[in-house]
Amino acid sequence: MANRLIIFSAPSGSGKTTIVRTLMQQIPDLAFSISATNRKPRGLEKDGVDYYFLDSDTFREKINKGEFLEWEEVYEGTYYGTLKSEVQRISAAGKTAVFDVDVVGATNIKKQYGDDALAIFVKAPTLEVLEERLRKRNTDSEETINKRLDKAEKELGYARFFDKIIINDNLDIAMKEALQIVRQFITQ
Repeated sequence: MANRLIIFSAPSGSGKTTIVRTLMQQIPDLAFSISATNRKPRGLEKDGVDYYFLDSDTFREKINKGEFLEWEEVYEGTYYGTLKSEVQRISAAGKTAVFDVDVVGATNIKKQYGDDALAIFVKAPTLEVLEERLRKRNTDSEETINKRLDKAEKELGYARFFDKIIINDNLDIAMKEALQIVRQFITQ
């Protein structure tokens, strides 16, 4: 089980982070893979818990040293990535790594791990619902919301590359579906 990975991806505001947090609470054999980014923390985010917040120079240095399993410039000047050391840390603890990553990062990890990785795409029922959720979060500027919505349209095209798709129309139902899919995968 320690060498298997579970990858969640979705447009921002689809509910994937909520689903992942619930899974982490309910399945003790899972461990969250903390992504790295060079952006500033939002809201109550904490370094080493939600992300590893790195300055841009440090992020680029780690890219150049090959320390990332995957990385991407998600928005101009804003990088996200998964440090190889995270996968090693989780594997050494005998746990299954759970990723909450961008669609490009998700597909890159899936390519590297094949059947040892389960890729799950979470999506809102419509772009209108997604926009409503982003606005209710009250964490982003109007410009950022518009960027996220533009990006969401592109991300939806990646759904076909995932093993499973969960439509989050009702959070309780989506969480139960995710729980069933993940439990089945880790007990195979």
